Amino acid sequence: MSTTRIRAMLVSVAMVATAALAHWATPSTHLSDVLGKPDLEKIFPQEFAGWRVDVRAAMVLPSPQTQAILDSIYNQTLTRTYINAAGDRIMLSVAYGGDQSDATRAHLPEVCYPAQGFQITANSTSQLDLAGRTVSTRLLMSRLGQRHEPITYWLVVGDRVTLSRTDQKLTQFRLGLKGLIPDGLLVRVSSIDNDMDRGHRVQAQFLADMAGAFSESARDRVFGNLMTAR
Repeated sequence: MSTTRIRAMLVSVAMVATAALAHWATPSTHLSDVLGKPDLEKIFPQEFAGWRVDVRAAMVLPSPQTQAILDSIYNQTLTRTYINAAGDRIMLSVAYGGDQSDATRAHLPEVCYPAQGFQITANSTSQLDLAGRTVSTRLLMSRLGQRHEPITYWLVVGDRVTLSRTDQKLTQFRLGLKGLIPDGLLVRVSSIDNDMDRGHRVQAQFLADMAGAFSESARDRVFGNLMTAR
C-alpha cells in the first residue's frame, strides 16, 4: 500500500473520530429537565420579616429593545417592589432562562443598565451570609441624571453562582462534559439611594430576611448548590 494511500486513510479515520467525539461531547440534556423548572412566583414570598410587596409602587418597564433581548433569553421573569415599616423600598428583579449556552447567556446589569442610559460608577464583589450559606455577589452603583441606584446581584448558572464570564464558561464546560445544558437564574435587588454603602447595607438585610423565608429547596435554586458537581 502506497504512503499516499496510507496517509489518506489515516486522515479519513481522524475525521470520523473527530466527528464522533464532537457528537459525543455536545450536551443534549437541559439541566432544567433534570432539576425541574423553578416557579418564581412561589419561590419568592410576597411578605416576610417585616417586608411586604408595595402594591402602590409604579412598575418601571424596560425599553422595547431591552425587553426584546430579555424575552429571547429568559423563560420567566419576576419584578416586585418591597417596603418595610421604616419606609425602605427594595426593587427585586428575578429572571430565569432554561438555556445558558453561548447564544443565550444572561443579560447582566453591567450591560442592560448602560443600554438604558445609566452609568456604572462603582463595581465590586462581596460575600453575603444568607441563611447559613455564603453567596458571592456583585455590587454596583448606577446613575442616570439625578437618580442614584445601588445594585446587588448574582447569577446562578447550572448549580453554582458565577460572577464572571470565565466562571460561566467553566461551569458551562463542566456540565457540558456530563451532557448537560445549564440553566440560569439572575437575582437582582436595587434601591434609590444617593448613599451607596447604605443602599447596599439595606439590600443585604433584605436578602438575609428573604433567605430566612425560603424553603431548603428554594435556597438550592436561588443560591446554587454542588449536588450535580459530585
